[in-house]
Amino acid sequence: MQTQRETTAEAEDRAHRDTAGQPIAEIARFLQDTFSQRVAAFIAGVEDPKQVGRWARELNTPRFDSEFRLRTAYHVFTYIMHCENQHIARAWMMGMNPQLDDDSPIEAISAERFKEVMAAARSFRRGDL
Repeated sequence: MQTQRETTAEAEDRAHRDTAGQPIAEIARFLQDTFSQRVAAFIAGVEDPKQVGRWARELNTPRFDSEFRLRTAYHVFTYIMHCENQHIARAWMMGMNPQLDDDSPIEAISAERFKEVMAAARSFRRGDL
């Protein structure tokens, strides 16, 4: 079933509300299910992928910097998803991006280039790339 694309402002507002309203366990679970436990650990900046599973099961919580990376990845993913769809959002997050010096948004988030990634997402939405 095809859903109507949201405007940029609607998508940004919805992504922000979705991210702010989600417990970190839900975000960890979503990223683990969407990309894999290993990729979610890479995003969070932790060496042990099993740590993501512990966060998802609420056995413990991530450090602030790891939580910030996970929330940023979730925010950007949901923004693209609301503009397009889940499949495009996943591919966009994983693919090389010329605005990010050919790093993927996942790599850039892991490197704490948060504003660059959101700017690239907005450019994608506008059709600049």
